[in-house]
Amino acid sequence: MGGSVKDVESKEELDNVVRQGAPVILHFWASWCEASKHMDQVFSHLSTDFPHAVFFRVEAEEQPVISEAYSVSAVPYFVFFKDGKTVDTMEGADPSSLANKVAKVAGSINPGEAAAPASLGMAAGPTVLETVKEFAKENGASQVESQLPSGLSDTLKIRLQKVIETQPVMLFMKGSPEEPKCGFSRKVVEILREEKVKFGSFDILLDTEVREGLKKFSNWPTFPQLYCKGELLGGCDIAIAMHESGELKEVFRDHGIETSDLNEAKETEPGSGKGGISESTGLSVTLTSRLESLINSSPVILFMKGKPDEPRCGFSRKVVEILQQEKVDFGSFDILSDDEVRQGLKVHSNWSSYPQLYIKGELIGGSDIVLEMQKSGELARVLAEKGITQKETLEDRVRNLINSSPTMLFMKGTPDAPKCGFSSKVVDALRAENVSFGSFDILTDEEVRQGLKVFSNWPTFPQLYYKGELIGGCDIIMELRNNGELKSTLSE
Repeated sequence: MGGSVKDVESKEELDNVVRQGAPVILHFWASWCEASKHMDQVFSHLSTDFPHAVFFRVEAEEQPVISEAYSVSAVPYFVFFKDGKTVDTMEGADPSSLANKVAKVAGSINPGEAAAPASLGMAAGPTVLETVKEFAKENGASQVESQLPSGLSDTLKIRLQKVIETQPVMLFMKGSPEEPKCGFSRKVVEILREEKVKFGSFDILLDTEVREGLKKFSNWPTFPQLYCKGELLGGCDIAIAMHESGELKEVFRDHGIETSDLNEAKETEPGSGKGGISESTGLSVTLTSRLESLINSSPVILFMKGKPDEPRCGFSRKVVEILQQEKVDFGSFDILSDDEVRQGLKVHSNWSSYPQLYIKGELIGGSDIVLEMQKSGELARVLAEKGITQKETLEDRVRNLINSSPTMLFMKGTPDAPKCGFSSKVVDALRAENVSFGSFDILTDEEVRQGLKVFSNWPTFPQLYYKGELIGGCDIIMELRNNGELKSTLSE
């Protein structure tokens, strides 16, 4: 096994090898993820440098049982085993960290030497070092080096300026014009093609240094970013607004940008393809119509494996969790239940994997992109801009009811028609002290009734609140009144 990478066929196979106690390194990858492909090269060469360890690969989406077992929600993802136990994990494309973690688990390359934790050069052998140099060269930045400082180095500034000025019109995007990796990038590509301008592009997913550096260089935190003659025009929303108003065409004309028919997309009327087939995608008009109907069936729609309450893969579960954290109502479609939709949507969206998240009919992306957008705050901004408001949770609703009046009584019935003796006593006590109060009949709303018990950690009714704080139930209110403290307690 040493010196090679094997694809795992089943969880049983993995468990059997792990139980034997030898060092095992597991790489979860996906064919659509460029970072996975780069790290796979590093992983392969590490297997040569550490021949006494077992190196396994798992295609995450094709082996959901194994992915679920290790809570994989993004790729590349690595799990490290030793003596039959999981000892470490790692998420992301960082060759330096991977090499060091492998060295710690598998031991040093040369017998008698301790595994060095400090740097890639100390931990990795000659084969992987050569691969990492190539990795850095392809990406224009070595991940072996430390992260970018808060400011930009002169070298990076010069590099960014050169890339920006590579073409008169330059688009920094996720993916390529032929294969955009997010709906916003795809939209700007479509706009530029409609404007009939030639443009260059740069895939920021392949170069962390450019990606992070450009945010600071342009003082613009998101992508895509569109430049004309070295000047930032803006992102997707601005490009759309300028295009629709005709301003974008004027800017291109003023800067001497010539138009061309080379990038013009062919418009196809529904049904104009042969046999009712759309020439643009090759899908039948019926299927295309069905897909578009599904995509627009909810303002936020997630095409996933499984259902929100029973996800069938870690990637789908992760996006569900993110949407729930954002307090967004969303629809979903289980692509495992309909292979026609599953395969057709890949072609329709030009996106080869699942889950796929759409907002107001536009593809946002998959798990990795949604996770990154949440971390940066971009997802919340996009949802707000699209008019998607956060849904009110039960806790939010209870809190809002409690704060709807300075003095608030949750009771059975109404003040004029109480439906229990305890509620009636509290109403009489408040009126005797001339206290103005709001009320809520918990008999009319079982959700609030049960939710309030949990929120207040108080199992019975009535419940009296003052300025958002629980005062108590009937016994406490009666005690306060008898002691002459009720009025003062509710006026502090």
